[in-house]
This record gives sequence, C-alpha cells and structure tokens, in this order.
Amino acid sequence: MAEQGVDGAAVKPGAGSLRAALHKARIEAADRTGVVVDLRDAEAARLEILNEALDQLFSEIPPGVDLFDRGMSQGDTPRLWIDSIAHVAMGRDKRIYRFVQDTRYGRTVLAESHDVPVMVDAVTDYIARRIIERDRALVSALPADIVSPTRSVAVAAKPASRFWPFVLGVIIGAAGLFAIALISALRSM
Repeated sequence: MAEQGVDGAAVKPGAGSLRAALHKARIEAADRTGVVVDLRDAEAARLEILNEALDQLFSEIPPGVDLFDRGMSQGDTPRLWIDSIAHVAMGRDKRIYRFVQDTRYGRTVLAESHDVPVMVDAVTDYIARRIIERDRALVSALPADIVSPTRSVAVAAKPASRFWPFVLGVIIGAAGLFAIALISALRSM
C-alpha cells in the first residue's frame, strides 16, 4: 500500500515529496526559533537579575543628578541601559555580562564578567566617574567670581566696536570711486 503525502496524494516509497520536505523544514525552523526565543528570554532574565542588584546603587544617587535613566530594552539583543551612552548586554556565550559605553570613537567595553557583584562594582565605578565629570562641568560653567569670590577677577576690556571702522571704509571707498569718476570725466573732455 502506498503512503500518503501531506496533501493526501499517494507517494511512492523512497521518493521524496517536496511538500513533506517543506513541512519538515518548517517544523525544524519553528523549533530553532523557539530555541532563539528561549535564549532571548534567558538573556532578559539574567539582565533583570542584574537590574534588581542595582536597585540599592540607584537609590543612593543624589536627587539632583538626572544623568542616569536605567531601563530594559527588548529586541534582538536585550539590554540594560544605565544612561544614554552605557548599557549592559549579554556576551556571545549568553552567560557573560558585557558593560559597554558608546563613544565618538566606537563602542568601549568597560567590564565583562559572569558574576553579578563584579558588574555591580563596575557600574558603581562608572556612575561615580560620571557624577564627578558632571560636577566639574557645572563648576567650570560658573562665572569666576561665584566659584572663588576671594580671587581678584580681571576685568576684560570691552571689545572694540566694528561699526565705526566699517563706516570709515565705506566713506573712503565712496571717495575713491568719486575721485576715479572725476578723473575719467576730466580726461574725456
């Protein structure tokens, strides 16, 4: 008795049916997709564990510092964002945490580890450095008399006006053109 294919048609023994092969390939692809989804869910779960471990650190950040916006992003590569330029993602083997920072020269790996406490320490150091950079930037943006009132402040000379040299140049140019026109008119007479 002949076997039946996927569509119910009789298939010769030993002869491959394209529909049967496609059906088998679709089932295998769905199984692989399920594995990929499971791996992505495992990555997200590991990042959630790290996120929970960072709760204490983020509660200690002073209230006026708004540099950090921690959050999870889903997608092809789940990421735990520390701020707008730094995030933690899982490495290629899906077991190692990779803490990276995007710079104008490319992505820089700040830390890699299998252990959550090591990553918490790396993120703590990063946050401390960013807060210090912020404080320095704020201090350098203040006027000198606010930063150190005891220091004498040199009064900068008022920049020279550029209006009067322009007016003088226009007058000299007009006089020169008038002189050239007058000379050429006298020669043509």
